[in-house]
Amino acid sequence: MLSPPAATQPVARVVDGLADSIDMVAAQAPETHRFLRRHWYAAAVESYGGSARTLLVERGERPVIALPLIGLGPAWLRLGQVPGCYWPFRSGPVAADAAAADFAALLNGARRTTRGFRLGPIYDGDPLLEGVQAAAAAGGWRALPRFVADSYLLDMRAQQAEGAWPRNSTLRKNRFHEKHLADTGVPDWSFVSGRDWTPAAFDALATIEDASWIATRTDGSDAKFTAGGHGRFWRAAAQDPVIADMMWAALLRVDGQPAAFSFDLNAGALKYAIANSYDARFAKHSPGRLLYYRNLVRALDDGIARVDWGAGDSGYKRAIGADRGPAIRDWLFLPPGLPAWIGRMFAGRWARSGHAVVPEGDPAAAT
Repeated sequence: MLSPPAATQPVARVVDGLADSIDMVAAQAPETHRFLRRHWYAAAVESYGGSARTLLVERGERPVIALPLIGLGPAWLRLGQVPGCYWPFRSGPVAADAAAADFAALLNGARRTTRGFRLGPIYDGDPLLEGVQAAAAAGGWRALPRFVADSYLLDMRAQQAEGAWPRNSTLRKNRFHEKHLADTGVPDWSFVSGRDWTPAAFDALATIEDASWIATRTDGSDAKFTAGGHGRFWRAAAQDPVIADMMWAALLRVDGQPAAFSFDLNAGALKYAIANSYDARFAKHSPGRLLYYRNLVRALDDGIARVDWGAGDSGYKRAIGADRGPAIRDWLFLPPGLPAWIGRMFAGRWARSGHAVVPEGDPAAAT
């Protein structure tokens, strides 16, 4: 009797630059992570710098994990980190059927080519994080976390199941503001996605940010679409038609002039809410609120059930109905031996360089 064929063992290899196979892995990942394509990382390297290489884990001829890395700190440290825009998160694509042996192979490859790597900011429960954590514990690696923030999630379908959402009182208030907004000029509400991502569309969003509070109260480096902010990244990312189809903006113009936007990344039934901004001239009419409610109602019509609001400014997110979601953390993974020993000495300092955890129910969580 013939014995069954032996299972193919996973193998890790290093590819100089950003491997084309990243897209193959992303296509096998959960819908929430399919934006983690080669061009996502290429846009980050082009915008923020770095020399990339890719750790690929393959089972037979099929890639199942991709971990793009650039240098972290001085070159002599031989540490790596995942390139990317700071939001939604920094992770790598993982096939939905990736197994423990695949992650063990990933760490074996990482040990041959680095003295450790940073993964994050990344959500608790991320598929790559969970697989690496388990492999690290089994392989004697030291995992050093630091807390960044809590995320906030809005389950619109659950809210609807409990009653009308948005509430009638919310809709009445919005109609009041829309009526008075119309006194300032003719409002036009539209949406941008896919092939609509032209230079003019990005310019409209940058114009709004230049006229918003972010331009007057900050140095502008956190703006998403200006030349002094992250504009170069998003324009580069939109060159990938798959990512461009996921990128979504709700846009309000008043008398033809850009007045407010709400920018998201749509990933299956989940919407990552990345940025909202408005021209300060219209502030008293709550244009941002009006726009994101219109945007969420459209999302429900499009089959989106949940909204990931990310971190920060939890007051208005809770008012919409969002609840605290997974924590966002930064991780350092250091291989056995001297790196892990140094990591043990460094763990406290690394943890303190993050943010303090806010207990559930603490008033600070709603500010």
